[in-house]
Amino acid sequence: MKTSFVANTFFATAALGLLLAATDASAFASGRILRGNASGGITAGKFSAGQGPNGGTFARGRSVTTDGSGNVTTKRGGTYTGPNGGTGLRYGTNTVNADGSTSHASGFQGSGSKGTVQSSGSATRSSDGTVDQSRTTSATSASTGNTMTVNESYNKDSGLTRSATCTDAAGNSMACPSR
Repeated sequence: MKTSFVANTFFATAALGLLLAATDASAFASGRILRGNASGGITAGKFSAGQGPNGGTFARGRSVTTDGSGNVTTKRGGTYTGPNGGTGLRYGTNTVNADGSTSHASGFQGSGSKGTVQSSGSATRSSDGTVDQSRTTSATSASTGNTMTVNESYNKDSGLTRSATCTDAAGNSMACPSR
């Protein structure tokens, strides 16, 4: 139920953003909901979408769901288009459980005249305080086609680890640029 609500909210918000993008004038729309849910908790959500005078658009949404047992999940997402065609997308989910454990997952994507970037990651904290985290980020240059991918992770046993790999436009390994 929670997933379908967020998916429906996100897609409805994105569709509204696309409709606004088809109009010639600036526009803005927003809405909210609040209702009880089948888990004995509440679900609240809000969305907004708009278009600027130069053609840039956005659509974003957020929901909070409780289950009546002390667990809370928030979900959010947004899409953006600049007046010159650059695009972006971000999303995230956070959960806090009654036992003190938490989880987080998020990501983003962007593209424009200089290239693309995408990133996704997650983090968890168990009820005993153990933390694990990981993130993968990849960027590709529009001018060269070269790609850099960075993987990072953390846990208390190994600490922070980071690796980077680079490939040229043909997919061949190459040395990564220095910072």
